[in-house]
Amino acid sequence: MTEPLYTSDEISSILKKIDVLNTLKDVDTILDRILSESRHLSNADAGSIFLVRDDCLVFSYVQNDSLFDREKGRAALYTNLTVPMSHKSIVGHAALTKEAVIIDDAYNLPAGVPYRFNTSFDEKYGYRTTSIMTLPLLTIENRLVGVLELINARDKDRNVIPFRERSQLFVSLFANNAAVTIERGIMNRELILRMMSMAELRDPNETGAHVQRVAAYSAEIYQRWAENQGLDNNQEIKSTRDLIRLAAMLHDVGKVGIPDAILQKTGRLTDDEFEIIKKHTLYGARLFTSITSELDRMSLEIALNHHQRWDGAGYPGCIPEVDEGSGHGVLQKKGEEIPITARVTALADVYDALCSRRVYKEAWDDERAFAIIRENSGTQFDPEVVEAFFQITDVLSAIREKFQ
Repeated sequence: MTEPLYTSDEISSILKKIDVLNTLKDVDTILDRILSESRHLSNADAGSIFLVRDDCLVFSYVQNDSLFDREKGRAALYTNLTVPMSHKSIVGHAALTKEAVIIDDAYNLPAGVPYRFNTSFDEKYGYRTTSIMTLPLLTIENRLVGVLELINARDKDRNVIPFRERSQLFVSLFANNAAVTIERGIMNRELILRMMSMAELRDPNETGAHVQRVAAYSAEIYQRWAENQGLDNNQEIKSTRDLIRLAAMLHDVGKVGIPDAILQKTGRLTDDEFEIIKKHTLYGARLFTSITSELDRMSLEIALNHHQRWDGAGYPGCIPEVDEGSGHGVLQKKGEEIPITARVTALADVYDALCSRRVYKEAWDDERAFAIIRENSGTQFDPEVVEAFFQITDVLSAIREKFQ
């Protein structure tokens, strides 16, 4: 009797991986998990995911054990690169045909194939791509979401080998089920961006690029803070990083409740006007008081507390308009009374404001912004969050380049 290509236990393991994937909310976290699990199933050294956007493939996620340490790998995630959907490239060919492309040696392609291997990455980084597995990511309706490309399968001695048939089957089963999850993650982010577009109509500073930067900064700072705490492999930490990438985008959504005359004022605010501006934290928090999910809870937490200070001198503070029975925002908080998600978002928001042009100031360079952040460590900002911030400045620069 012929031995089956995979056992029921192996299929069950893959289905469990898909179940975990379905608990994630943000598309970046989803892509990270898909790529990690696909590489694990095939023992691939590296890989990337391209997503479909406007008839092109957008380079959206990358991992490479041989080339990237933690900082380089995270910075590489925010690279801006698009590939045409054409037969000229391997990923473009897989996207057009919706068929897998398996290559044993990228530098010795079979005669007559329409695609070619682009050697520029290898030349730039001193890498050697040999075996490649490229799979279109298709929904149940056969709709193309993106392309998964795995590079350099390895044996138990870490020698590069061709991708085995079993690996191809395992990854295909996992990746095609994962395509629906990617689509859902994209939809989650787009819905939040559309919500923030309403705020942008009121406040020109609340742009899609601004909230994307603040959210990405927050996720990366939080990840490093968690690693510094020795918590990077904790499932709760992974879940928090997933949610903060979405919740931090909504940090200033309460500004929709602030009058235009104050919100769009170009001159200095009066004391009374500033007191009104402070209320945006309360207005934002109230949008999420009917908590139906962890995302609602974290969105409330961040909206309410992202202007609290480590030394307790932040706001909202004791504002009379707060509903006394709500339990939200009545008291100022300090130190670790402030949720870590809000402490992280507070720093990310200030950093982006300092480095962005406003009607009342030009964008500051990093050196000047860094000096302000160092100066306010222990007063405005949590010192441990500031420490995490300065450990990933290359990643933060890459984020700023991506979301212009």
